[in-house]
Amino acid sequence: MIRLPHNSGFLDKMAEGFTLLLSGMLLCGLLLHMVSQHGVDKLSKKPNFIIILADDIGWGDLDANQPEERANNTPHLNLMAQQGLRLTDFHSPASTCSPSRAAILTGRYGLRNGVTHNFAVGSVAGLPLSEVTLPQLLQKAGYYTAMVGKWHLGHNGQYGPTKRGFDYYLGIPYSNDMGCTDTPGYNLPQCFPCDSSGPQVIRLKRRVHGGCYSKVGLPLIENSSIVEQPLDLLTLTEQYKSAALRIIHNAKEREQPYLLYIALAHMHVPLAPPLPPDALSHRLHDGRVYAASLREMDSLVGAVKSASDDANTLIWFTGDNGPWEQKCQYAGSVGPFKGTWQSSRGGGSAKRTTWEGGHRVPTVAYWPGVIHANTTSAALLSGMDIFPTLLSLAGVTPPSDRRYDGIDATNVLLRGEHTGHKFLFHPNSGAAGKFGDLQAVRTGKYKAFYITGAAEACGGSTGTQQLHDPPLIFDLERDEAEETPIEAGTPEYQTAADKIARRREELLWDIATDTSVSASDYTTDESAAPCCDPTQAVCRCRTLG
Repeated sequence: MIRLPHNSGFLDKMAEGFTLLLSGMLLCGLLLHMVSQHGVDKLSKKPNFIIILADDIGWGDLDANQPEERANNTPHLNLMAQQGLRLTDFHSPASTCSPSRAAILTGRYGLRNGVTHNFAVGSVAGLPLSEVTLPQLLQKAGYYTAMVGKWHLGHNGQYGPTKRGFDYYLGIPYSNDMGCTDTPGYNLPQCFPCDSSGPQVIRLKRRVHGGCYSKVGLPLIENSSIVEQPLDLLTLTEQYKSAALRIIHNAKEREQPYLLYIALAHMHVPLAPPLPPDALSHRLHDGRVYAASLREMDSLVGAVKSASDDANTLIWFTGDNGPWEQKCQYAGSVGPFKGTWQSSRGGGSAKRTTWEGGHRVPTVAYWPGVIHANTTSAALLSGMDIFPTLLSLAGVTPPSDRRYDGIDATNVLLRGEHTGHKFLFHPNSGAAGKFGDLQAVRTGKYKAFYITGAAEACGGSTGTQQLHDPPLIFDLERDEAEETPIEAGTPEYQTAADKIARRREELLWDIATDTSVSASDYTTDESAAPCCDPTQAVCRCRTLG
């Protein structure tokens, strides 16, 4: 038996300690309740959504993904990751522009939504009108919807952004190298300024070299009108920033929930104009052109974050595909995802391919007071998941007359769960195989390839297209560089191969029997090219104030 002293001082001290302990417990409980209630209050209101989609950005371009590199090119994104959730196994829905963007806005693979490759300057159509987009559904639910940046899903008539669910649009209809400018950005080979030698006669196939347009100016479009052609790349970022901040401010004034989709083309080919050698080191400090474009993009992200921080806003930053490897020093970093099996045999292993470098993209989700700060998730997720996740958070049910491929990632974002896709398919995106075919598959740590090769690397080598039956299978936990496939015939290989083959057959049958499958019209016509004034060289005009 424990005997307690009979002096009153001891008992007084015990009572005082118990009182302090009880007070501390009550205070902690009150604080927890306040924090919890803060999150509940935010979720009880319709949240605002900002999607920031970076063009041709590598997984390794986000400093937070490779802190050991000490690059300091993305300080604002690093802060966003520190204050939010970094998704390390997040994938673009395709490895090239139009298919990736279509899948993000519809939550469906290209074989369902009809967009399996890029639309052109002269495309007469775009994302099929039978497809229902994220902004259309949010718009019907009372959201103000706006887009700033690169569209690339059709620019004629009913295919433009303001006809597909956006109340407001400012941006370019396709990539920034698909029209000439007076001060071209860096490219490899280098593009020349617009040819202003005479009245415009549109010849879409007439280029200085592959990838450079000399006869059609790159247009800046506001809503459905061309306001500047060719646009000024030097002022484009500031115009985007000004528009984005105005949209956020006006939505706050109206107290209306909003969706803001910002699609930045800074890394497609760097936007900074060519400079003489003596100016290059002064202007770009470290001489790295691509890094300068990264920093400019990151600055815009920081401005948007600051403007929206005091509101109930989820910011979701990600990429449309990996780096454009054939651009050499003007391409980004894939980090450790080098696709060594392919690169050792010649050819590229980033954009347009189904190697990890082509579709594993840097991704950060940030929502102050709702998403836990400084967290990381390795859940297997895709850009297609943005569609069902935002609809779920907004309390909107998607149409039931079609099948979807994205999953609701709310539990990953808000509750710390790490369960993503059981299987994720990566479509052929312009390298080997038929556009859109699902010939690369991921499940857990295993990834299978039914076809490889045919993408151009820096230096011009193109790997030979190879069909693989049985497929190549890599263990990404042991071999993130995809260097050495698992030996065929081993029990580990056979178990993974059988599981992947069954699921692939099931999905292909599901798509084949899906009555909601759309088909894109990829017809081109020279008259479909955006042209402000056909009487002027390169369609030149300017109606900006």
